[in-house]
Amino acid sequence: MRRPLQSPALINAFYDSLRPEQRDTAQAMHKAILAAAPHLRPEVKWGNLCFMNDGDNVMAIVLHKMHAHLQVFNGVLLVGEFPELDGAGKGMRHIKVRYRQPVNEQLVRELTLACLQAWGASQSRSTPRWG
Repeated sequence: MRRPLQSPALINAFYDSLRPEQRDTAQAMHKAILAAAPHLRPEVKWGNLCFMNDGDNVMAIVLHKMHAHLQVFNGVLLVGEFPELDGAGKGMRHIKVRYRQPVNEQLVRELTLACLQAWGASQSRSTPRWG
């Protein structure tokens, strides 16, 4: 089933609901993600700002009381390349950014590109090959 596109007003409402320090951190991460991959579509899901690629969840900005997580849905594939990634479980990993601290925008951009490259590789492996 096809989902309607979310309006920019919903994204703006998400940011309007945040404390100033949360907003600054989230907007810096958002800007860095879209600088690396402008085709990603932001959506509000589960109360977080998720970034979608062809209908799949790729990354999410998850806000906590004292810090924000940049969650990478296929982060387990990137742990060797990015030792900054934390977490356990089947696939998701995250980096933690404390409020009022500068966001490492270069790391966010590199992580976004690596995430998309790994996503593309996993998509090509799952596509049946004929002939």
